[in-house]
Amino acid sequence: MAERTLAIIKPDAVAAGVAGEIIAHIQRAGFRIVGMKLVRMSAEQAGAFYAVHRERPFYGELVRFMSSGPVIPIVLEKENAVADFRTLIGATDPAEAAEGTIRKRFARSKGENAIHGSDSPENARTEIAFFFAESELVG
Repeated sequence: MAERTLAIIKPDAVAAGVAGEIIAHIQRAGFRIVGMKLVRMSAEQAGAFYAVHRERPFYGELVRFMSSGPVIPIVLEKENAVADFRTLIGATDPAEAAEGTIRKRFARSKGENAIHGSDSPENARTEIAFFFAESELVG
């Protein structure tokens, strides 16, 4: 059974003009895109999306970064989508990311790391619903 996960191409990667390359990388890895849009989150929206990190020291910086420019939320579908996508994107810190991962190739730093991926099937459902109505998803 196919599972869904949420990817977000972050403002650094959108501004660097590498979103298309990242999307191609994801598709070559066998993920099917079932929803995608270009949005600019307000600080309030970014704060709500990352509310789970509210008590963490990096929360304010994360909210500022994610609302600093356009992002591309993408709903992906594949068997074992959450775990497989986490492997594909690599470690949060690109210096620690494995060769061939999205973050190794496109991230600038631990803070500007090019892409977000849901960390569990439960969070994927919540995160997908944050950006997409069911009627916006295909398949």
